[in-house]
Amino acid sequence: MSRSGGDHAGTGDSSPPVDSSSVEVSVVLPAYNEEGTIEETVHTTVRTLEAFLPSNAFEVIVAEDGCSDRTPEIADRLAAEDGRVRHIHSDRRLGRGGALEFAFERAAGDALVYFDTDLATDMRHLEELVETVRSGEADVATGSRWMPGRTADRPPERGIPSRGFNLLVRTVLRSDLRDHQCGFKALSRGAFDRLKDDVEDEHWFWDTELLVRAQREGLRVAEFPVDWEPKGDSKVDLVRDVFGMGSQILRLWWQLSVTPRITRRRTVGAGALLTVVALALMTLYLDPRQVFDAFRGADAGLVAAAAVVYALSWPLRGLRYRDILSELGYREKLGFLTGAVFISQTGNLVFPARAGDAVRAYVVKARRGIPYPTGFASLAAERVFDLLTITVMAGAVLAGLLATGSTGDLAAAVSGNVSGDVVTAGAIQTAVRVAAGVGLAAAAGLLVIVASARTERNHVRAVVGRFSSDSYVDYVAGVVEEFVAGVQTVAGRRGSFLRVGSESVIIWTLDVVTALLVLAAFPEAVGSMSTVQLVAVGFFAVSVGNLAKVLPLSPGGIGLYEAAFTAFVVALGGVAAPVAFAASVLDHAVKNAVTIVGGVGSMLGLNVSLTAAVDETEDVDPDPDSDVDVEPTDD
Repeated sequence: MSRSGGDHAGTGDSSPPVDSSSVEVSVVLPAYNEEGTIEETVHTTVRTLEAFLPSNAFEVIVAEDGCSDRTPEIADRLAAEDGRVRHIHSDRRLGRGGALEFAFERAAGDALVYFDTDLATDMRHLEELVETVRSGEADVATGSRWMPGRTADRPPERGIPSRGFNLLVRTVLRSDLRDHQCGFKALSRGAFDRLKDDVEDEHWFWDTELLVRAQREGLRVAEFPVDWEPKGDSKVDLVRDVFGMGSQILRLWWQLSVTPRITRRRTVGAGALLTVVALALMTLYLDPRQVFDAFRGADAGLVAAAAVVYALSWPLRGLRYRDILSELGYREKLGFLTGAVFISQTGNLVFPARAGDAVRAYVVKARRGIPYPTGFASLAAERVFDLLTITVMAGAVLAGLLATGSTGDLAAAVSGNVSGDVVTAGAIQTAVRVAAGVGLAAAAGLLVIVASARTERNHVRAVVGRFSSDSYVDYVAGVVEEFVAGVQTVAGRRGSFLRVGSESVIIWTLDVVTALLVLAAFPEAVGSMSTVQLVAVGFFAVSVGNLAKVLPLSPGGIGLYEAAFTAFVVALGGVAAPVAFAASVLDHAVKNAVTIVGGVGSMLGLNVSLTAAVDETEDVDPDPDSDVDVEPTDD
């Protein structure tokens, strides 16, 4: 992790500076706005350590994490009064785990200890905690509020969430410990050096991840009962406990249990299986026998040409994604990004609610070190341009149709009374309503993005703060702000808006041309429309169909697209319902087939499956401009 901060320590007249070479034990006190308790905590810690350690064998480090109160001043004064006390300051919030790691890297001792500054755990256990690691009995030691022999006052508002969390960790992450979050732990320098690069969380889950990874590494972890008394108020915190802890449990399970099992053979097998599943899903929302007869009359050459045209749009999708990421400060190769887009879109054919997008965010994070907030922001920006482009296309054709007196035909299409028993009226009406709603939402969303990008007001922290009273809200708000800022950067700047917007228009024009070629492959369709009418109907039907399938009623949006496409081709083009429906199915099948072929090829080329992404990335500094400045200490 890249840290930014300074190490402030002072020497006072009351005790001589401690030679760092004699320090065996470093006790770190993570502090965030603790002006009311930090002084007494430091004095209590020093007195307790003096009772069983030589005076020069320990140091007490106040790991002050970007406080906004008087904690830094107090810590500086304590360091000046006692050479065994140090103050390590961070200029920005690192999070609880980040502050601990930052301090441990700068600590002098071989035994690294930390506990909460509220001293909820009885300090008479400190000797046992320190000596368990200092003696070499264990690599990691932790107090437990849930082991037999402990005394812990756990009111329901604390006890129930704690038991639930620890049960989840034991079950999902296969931990043997009873209490993972007790703020009373120690570990050897060797254990820390072995684990620090693997522990990813920077806040409250840092403790748990440290313990779980220590067990997986085969380190000796000792757990012993402690007397514990809660200090201050506590309650279940939605952001910290649900969003934070829950997502981190899933993330760690994925990394420890899924990723190591991914091999080339399993990737090939998963790709083949998911290809079959994706193709099979295309038959769940339609009756194949009803359209096979219409397929027989289609011009195979035009269908093949449609597939080629659609395949040409994919490098453009990769180019657009490259330009979006470039606006966010990340420059990647076109081939890799095109493959990542292929993989995510293949996932969207299989999983509902566009869950395949999460795979792309994981791929660019694991393979190129692009942070998740940036990854999801780039996806959100891409979706905004997609929806805006097809909304504008549909709106432009709609205006033309209304101007030419096609109001009656449009009303017939919207009513759903156009396709006989091929597609139900309810499906058509649902598709039209969804398309209209999504189009309006896309336009409104763009206005909000542009407007918010031009204002100095920040509403993110206020909104997130309504759901959380914990300091973790700063971390979560920062993640959300990074996401929002990414979307605003792409959509709110004139240059990037025009460039990405132009690419989106070309991409969706090729999508429409694909559909037009498929429609033209049916002689009955071509014979009933003029060229101008064919183009207009194609643009409108494809645009409305794609807006309709945004609602994840089925994997890949199969169903709503066909309903909207069929309704408008029948009503506006005078094409027979079975032929129009067959064209919509074939159009969707051609596009899905190209997507699947490209997706499977990309999975094989990048060694990525839809259930995991192999972490083969080189180490990438997520913040290359950040510097760690450590001021020399007086001791």
